[in-house]
Amino acid sequence: MHPFEEGNSASERKKIRDENERRDLMNRLKRIEGQVRGLQRMLDEDAYCPDILTQASAVNSALNSFCRVLLANHIRTCVSEDIRSGREETVDELMDTLQKLMK
Repeated sequence: MHPFEEGNSASERKKIRDENERRDLMNRLKRIEGQVRGLQRMLDEDAYCPDILTQASAVNSALNSFCRVLLANHIRTCVSEDIRSGREETVDELMDTLQKLMK
């Protein structure tokens, strides 16, 4: 079974995720959301700048980790399936995505 539903463009495609993948990604995002709320609270409470920056760095690290997990899942499923099906343009799409992530 193909891991996504077709659309007219890459942005219209939808990924069919198994429940474990969905739960893991959602848990990561919820932790990040809590960290961002912590940043807001620190700012409201006039926390010392280096303390806020340290917390912001932790948020950035957590978001990068989320992206790495999502990218690995994408390569294992969508990209590999597309390549096996002869959709070589997926490699170009992956390269575009990687360039955006590396900015």
